[in-house]
Formats: sequence, C-alpha cells, structure tokens
Amino acid sequence: MDAQTLTGGFADPARDAARAFREILEAMARPGTIRTLAGAAPPAGLSPAAGAALLVLADRTTPVHLAPGHDGPAIRDWLAFHTGAPVVAAGQARFALGGWAALGPLDRYAPGVAAYPDRSATLIVEMDALRPEGARLTGPGIETEARLSLPEVAAFRANAARFPLGLDFLFTAGRRLAALPRTTKVEAG
Repeated sequence: MDAQTLTGGFADPARDAARAFREILEAMARPGTIRTLAGAAPPAGLSPAAGAALLVLADRTTPVHLAPGHDGPAIRDWLAFHTGAPVVAAGQARFALGGWAALGPLDRYAPGVAAYPDRSATLIVEMDALRPEGARLTGPGIETEARLSLPEVAAFRANAARFPLGLDFLFTAGRRLAALPRTTKVEAG
C-alpha cells in the first residue's frame, strides 16, 4: 500500500462527512440542482465529488462496482482503506462508479423488487462537466422544471417508467454533483 492510498480522506471526518452528506441529500431532494462536494482528495481518475460521495455512502457492508476506467489498483486500494467497501460485479452493487459508457448496459444493475424497491443500485456517473442546460427535468422536488446536461435522455425516461423500481443517479464532475432520482421525468431539451 503506498502513501497515496492512505491520504485523500476527509481532514475533519465528522464535519466534512456531515457537509457532504447534506449536499448529497439536497441534490437528491432537488433533482437537477448542481451542488459542491469538498473535502476529499482521491487518487487520480476519481473526481473529488465522487470520492466524497463514496466516503459518505460506502462502508464495509456496501458493495461497490467499479466500471472499466475506474477499476484500477489506486482506486481499489483507496476505497478499501477509507471505506472498507467490497468491490463486486455490477449485479451485486448498491453503488456503481464509472463513466456513462463504461457503466452500461443499465439492466445489469439491481432495480429493487416490488416489496423492497429501495434495494436498488445508485450509479455515480463521472462526467467531464455538469451544466444547468440540456435535458428538461420535472417531478418531485422541482417547482416547474430544471435543466441538466445529461449524457442521454432515453435511458433515464425508461428508468423513470419503471417506478417504483429503477436506478438512482449521481453525476459528478470535479467538485460538482447533481442527482437524478428514479422519480424524475426526463425530456429532451
């Protein structure tokens, strides 16, 4: 294990984790809003926002899938040291991390079951940028409409149609994060 594995966690774990968790909750409650996650300095290839989200949401009981491009020794070791989360195949994951193309196809992730729709996966999608433009979002937590630069529209429309089953999404770019819960309706912008 090298020194980079041991660094990059929250400097003030209790406060930084509480702040990051609050930002994630705000993003989920208000789909399409772009929030800032600070405090984590994960290894190269993992954005600070995705790193902070994993520090807050993953632990030794939370299976994480690392898609190609994110599944390497530096990220595996950092995740293991800071969270203890086991790295698993896509179908077993509660969280999956990667670029949009590498995460596909979406049907390999657990959408929950009728009795327990919460037993679904959340995908942390690493993006080059997040902007409040593009796809039109409506639904719970959105007063009239929101706009978000999504990688596509069809997959999110199909996902919302499966409600109460389906996947939830966190989009990260640098220190920025936005969320797209399965309850959000998505239309082309």
